[in-house]
Amino acid sequence: MAAETKHKAATPDTTTAKQDFDLQESMHKAEDFYYKNKNVINIAIVAVIVIVGGFFAYNRFIKAPNEKKAQEMVFHAQQYFAADSFKLALNGDGNNYGYLQVIDKYGGTKVGNLAKYSAGVCYVRLGEFQKGIDLLQSFSANDKLVQAYAYGLTGDAYMELNKTEDGIDYYKKAGHYSDNELTAPLYLFRAGLALQKAGKTQDAIAIYKEIKEKYPQTNEGREMDKYLAKLGEVKE
Repeated sequence: MAAETKHKAATPDTTTAKQDFDLQESMHKAEDFYYKNKNVINIAIVAVIVIVGGFFAYNRFIKAPNEKKAQEMVFHAQQYFAADSFKLALNGDGNNYGYLQVIDKYGGTKVGNLAKYSAGVCYVRLGEFQKGIDLLQSFSANDKLVQAYAYGLTGDAYMELNKTEDGIDYYKKAGHYSDNELTAPLYLFRAGLALQKAGKTQDAIAIYKEIKEKYPQTNEGREMDKYLAKLGEVKE
């Protein structure tokens, strides 16, 4: 019995040996693959390093300085905008830049993007509605409230151009983009009025009911029974 035990203890573990063999074989295969393809692999690694490094370098040495330059450049345009001097805000005064110059030079920056919105407002206020539309449509904001205003102002500009359907689309877009009691009922109400103008009474009624249901405490919400009554809807 002891001899049998001794014999068993001396017997090699074939499973472990097989695993070690497979591991070594895999390692050799990996090394073979690397040496056969090392040029491609090394190029790929270098490319990743260059891309990542380039991204951080761009942010640090190009993007950040450009943002600062754009902020300095837009300063006087903002002052003219606040004073309702829209032509000067757009074009500058000969000594200081306007929004259009900021957009042209630094349109890809955050400041340049906001300049598109402000310039769009300027054009609409000056009665150059299509130019205002073009700039407002090129603007995009992370802030939902600002973006809603941009959509709503675009709707106003389309209405001024007698493009009622486009105006309705943008009013609805503005009204539904941000669920708040400031912009949503305001632009939904304008959508309802535009729908009435277009002869789409049932669509206008649906919008007015939506305002009444969702925003009853707003100025627009409190007025909805009056508008619904004018359209033949029975007051609840």
